[in-house]
Amino acid sequence: MIARAVRLAQTASPTTSLVLLVAFNLVPLVGVLAWGWNVATLLVLYWVENGIVGILNVPKMLLAAAPETGTAGPRITPAGVAFTKGGQVVFFLMHYGIFWLVHGVFVWTLPSFASAVTSMPAGLGDGSFPTYAVTPVGPDVRAVALGAIGLGISRTASFALNFVGRSEYLQVSTTQQMFAPYGRLLILHLTILFGAFVSLAIGSPVGAIVVLVLVKTAIDLGLHVREHAATRDAEA
Repeated sequence: MIARAVRLAQTASPTTSLVLLVAFNLVPLVGVLAWGWNVATLLVLYWVENGIVGILNVPKMLLAAAPETGTAGPRITPAGVAFTKGGQVVFFLMHYGIFWLVHGVFVWTLPSFASAVTSMPAGLGDGSFPTYAVTPVGPDVRAVALGAIGLGISRTASFALNFVGRSEYLQVSTTQQMFAPYGRLLILHLTILFGAFVSLAIGSPVGAIVVLVLVKTAIDLGLHVREHAATRDAEA
């Protein structure tokens, strides 16, 4: 069954993963326009997607078959500790996991600043102050689950079609693959968080949220193309 899946991935068009990436990245766009998803929902959804990317990096590290450059024997971490391939996986899970959890704290905290505030003046002439009704704007958990399924399918398809099907694992070492997610995710994190902050600052209008989704999709697509183009150049 595994061999059949590999053969299927090898015969798939290189554009298949691109189409899936764009299609499932646009699920949040439908959510915003048709189902009223808010900024908090998108922030949590993209945070969950980053977790999926981290999980999929584990089999990528285990499959990576290119020789380690500049090292002989055990792999060397930035801290100077020698690790086997399994040790590197554990190191990655701990390091990336902390990074992901810290980002999650920020993601779950940021929407609290986006409370919808309705002013109900109690009178200013008598020295009293206006009162406010505050309604917190939180994520839609069911929407996050739906979007995560789509983005998970996209990421898994890219792993199967490109990393396995096109034998990209032969062009990357375990150490290189261990650090591969960070540059991509840093760019996406900054883009998403900046866009979300702007949306929240101006009241989370639908137009601003749509722009956030489109910009994230465009950057994700560009990084995807660059990543796999680099692998094809290495093969050549």
